[in-house]
Amino acid sequence: MRRSSGEDYEMNGSKWKSIGVALLLASTPLSGAIAAQDVLVMARAEDPPTADPGVEISNSGYTLIYAAYERLVAYKGGSTEVGPELAESWTADDAGLVWTFKLAGGHKFDDGSPVDAAAVKFSFDRLMKLKAGPSDAFPVLKEVEVVDPQTVRFHLTAPFAPFISTLAVSGAAIINPKVMEHETDGDMAKAWLAEHSAGSGPYRIASWERNQSIVLDRNEHYAGTEPALKQVVIRIVGDVSARRLQLINGDADIIEQIPLDQAEALQKDASVVVESNPSMYVNYIYMNNRQPPLDDAKVRKAISYAVDYQGIIDGIMLGQAKQMRGAVPSGMWGHDPQGFQYTYDIEKAKALLADSGKSDIHLTYTFSQADPAWEPVGLALQASLAEIGIKLDLQAVADTTKRELVANGKFDMAPGAWTPDFADPYMFMNYWFDADKMGGPGNRSFYSNKQVTDLVREAGSIVDEDKRKALYIEAQKLSTEDAPYLYIMEKNDIFARRTAVKGYVYNPMLIQVYNFGTMSKTE
Repeated sequence: MRRSSGEDYEMNGSKWKSIGVALLLASTPLSGAIAAQDVLVMARAEDPPTADPGVEISNSGYTLIYAAYERLVAYKGGSTEVGPELAESWTADDAGLVWTFKLAGGHKFDDGSPVDAAAVKFSFDRLMKLKAGPSDAFPVLKEVEVVDPQTVRFHLTAPFAPFISTLAVSGAAIINPKVMEHETDGDMAKAWLAEHSAGSGPYRIASWERNQSIVLDRNEHYAGTEPALKQVVIRIVGDVSARRLQLINGDADIIEQIPLDQAEALQKDASVVVESNPSMYVNYIYMNNRQPPLDDAKVRKAISYAVDYQGIIDGIMLGQAKQMRGAVPSGMWGHDPQGFQYTYDIEKAKALLADSGKSDIHLTYTFSQADPAWEPVGLALQASLAEIGIKLDLQAVADTTKRELVANGKFDMAPGAWTPDFADPYMFMNYWFDADKMGGPGNRSFYSNKQVTDLVREAGSIVDEDKRKALYIEAQKLSTEDAPYLYIMEKNDIFARRTAVKGYVYNPMLIQVYNFGTMSKTE
């Protein structure tokens, strides 16, 4: 969901390749990783902020969490439906307030201890105590009760339509309670779990050298079929040309964050497959609604009309995207195909700006290199806004810094990427527009409209899908009129892999998440 260092390495491809190979061969856990058929090497632009399921909200962190942990339920292959994982069955009372889960036997954490009801309770108690972003998926969770070692019961304060789906999200990962041995100063082992894992998934984090590499080893106690891949190595390679060279030369099996022109060039290589899948991955831009002059809806609407959306999609994305129409993306129920969509209209933008009475506007666009589109989109915005007399400066920072600035409201404009964790418009509407979720949790434009907040809260508290859809569409109409965000595009999910990598299953809910446990490599 919601998703790195923004710093590029100023090295030419051949120099980086030789350094990367030397580093691989110099480290004992990685020895032979390039040639080994049972080791998969991925190159990506930045480190995940953390691997703690109770804290992490970035897709890059989900890469690790979904590999190392299991949840009560999981997505079925490439579908948006969930099925059993740690839970073999479940029931709910008529009111939808009490949910009882029977755990499957045989699941073990990576230290060999059993996954039981006490571990489930510990994991959710910890999640709710930390009160970080992942806990927002459980707004009505009251209590988790251990009925017996293989039975756990969830008590909710109100009906919550997406409840079962939320149990498939990263934050619902079941953690070994023994992590409390690593607790420091009451942090519930947060510091330790930032770079370690304690789950029952197919892999475990074996080592992590910040800004260099992360090594995942096979979990010898995993209850599922033994993975073909003994090890997964994630290398941090800031320069995109270096990542591409590593893929072509076979030094990496998968590379992420590829500019589209380079993706097109890679398609000509018979040893490479470029995955380009329509997704619910959206790129949008936060406008700080509580900071002048962006606290004025007329200014925000003027900026919205100044954006050349199709120019960005054709020129930057090479057609591998489409303009957003409201907050809920196409492909998800609750999307409004007739919803209002801002268009490129410089004259209307100028008129709105004049009507606002604001002039000599100087704004900053704060971005990182976590998404290769963010910088060229910023340059396009800079040129468009200049046409209506707004000066826009571009400020490049590390992705962790960008996240911090956005969470604390210390920015004017900043790009964001968002993917849903579960197939429900709640993931967009409630996170983006509820006034209580400002900053890190999701409302990153610091938007406040009581009517919209009331609509999305009501929609999240009832189970009738038709009524929920009507409420969400009304909230989309009202919020779009306020222009709290720039709705830029729904992007295809693109990465490149060598043809030797087999078994990858794409799931639109899990961008940057790989089913390593069922993937393999051929000669």
